[in-house]
Amino acid sequence: MAINTTGAMNLDVATAFDRASLQFRGLNPQEPGQWPMLPKVCAWLAAAAAALGLVWFALVSGASDELETERKLEPGLKEDYRGKLSQAVNLSELRKQKLQVQEYVTQLERQLPGKAEMDALLSDINQAGISRGLQFELFRPGQVEIKDYYAVLPIALRVTGKFHDIGAFTADVANLSRIVTLHNLNIAPIAKDAGGNLAMDAVARTYRYLDATELAEVKRSRAEADKAKAARK
Repeated sequence: MAINTTGAMNLDVATAFDRASLQFRGLNPQEPGQWPMLPKVCAWLAAAAAALGLVWFALVSGASDELETERKLEPGLKEDYRGKLSQAVNLSELRKQKLQVQEYVTQLERQLPGKAEMDALLSDINQAGISRGLQFELFRPGQVEIKDYYAVLPIALRVTGKFHDIGAFTADVANLSRIVTLHNLNIAPIAKDAGGNLAMDAVARTYRYLDATELAEVKRSRAEADKAKAARK
């Protein structure tokens, strides 16, 4: 005799479903504590799933923003990498160039006199004019201008003489062992001069390096200026 187990199983499932559905009928949302066990469990599971969903969304959203930020940084990092790679490839050549620049700077520094040598340099400029037969009508040193690493002494000049002698004087000044530059040159004939002499007005600038005391003063002034600028912001 065969027993119909399939029908019995279907009946049990239907009965269990009916019982479960009965627990969800007539629920008072204002009093969840009075709900049967199955609705409570389902509510807990739904709340847990919602909380997990919110946490997951927050994590994914934050990761997405971070990913977008990193993507924006990528082109700059690639460009920086290419630049550093180029420098690494040419490192030996860059070191050679650095040594050449340092040697050039050292040579220029040797052409800058110190405070004690300025009088001798002024005498050399004066002697260069006298040796060319020029007459100094004006030789007036101005106010020293302090820069970051050196000082500039402007000298107002007015010399008179022949055209070629004035040209030779400017060449002599350019060839002095110390750096001297001429600015604001103005050459004009002298009124009522039958000898054809010319007058040259110019500003000669001589340069010297700063001593330890002056360098310390420059650094102090720069620090005070930076502090005042930061305070204004």
